[in-house]
Amino acid sequence: MKLYFSPGSCSFSPHIALCEAGLACDLVRVNLKTHQLADGGDFHAINAKGSVPVLELESGERLTEGPAIVQYIADQAPQSGLAPANGSWERYRLQEWLNFITSELHKGFSPLFNPKSPDETKTQARDKLNERLSWVDAQLQGKSYLMGDTFTVADGYLFTVAGWGKLVGVDITPRTHLSAFMARVAARPAVQAALKAESGLK
Repeated sequence: MKLYFSPGSCSFSPHIALCEAGLACDLVRVNLKTHQLADGGDFHAINAKGSVPVLELESGERLTEGPAIVQYIADQAPQSGLAPANGSWERYRLQEWLNFITSELHKGFSPLFNPKSPDETKTQARDKLNERLSWVDAQLQGKSYLMGDTFTVADGYLFTVAGWGKLVGVDITPRTHLSAFMARVAARPAVQAALKAESGLK
């Protein structure tokens, strides 16, 4: 498999999932400003949407969109516990979390990374994100991870997205449960392995 990624982006979520699942993959770095690959190729030939992540299978099939990719990865290694069984009530709970993170948090950060966003728009975005992150903080009370005591792909996604807060003035440190969660996930060997692998690629 190949994972097309860009450091610091949402592609870190499936990279975490691959490391947690123990699945080997080749990393292909993408410059999201120029949409070029490390070898000079045009990334639009890989994904016409121009966004990461993209997971390319041995068959040549390509899967895009983070929530779909991480569930695929989890299903390749069911023993990892990264996702509950398909069709179970817990699986729908996982999908509920993935949808919330992608629509309410991930997209909520977009105006803050856009240099053309007016200050008023950025203020509104921060206010909404702070509201949503406070809700997440409350959900984590008494739990190690979003689904309880078991790390799932939703946790890797939340860790990736919530980590952007320090880059754009969204401070999560007052949220004690979320802050403890971030430290807990950061300490996982698979997360450390993913960070090391990405930092080693030019």
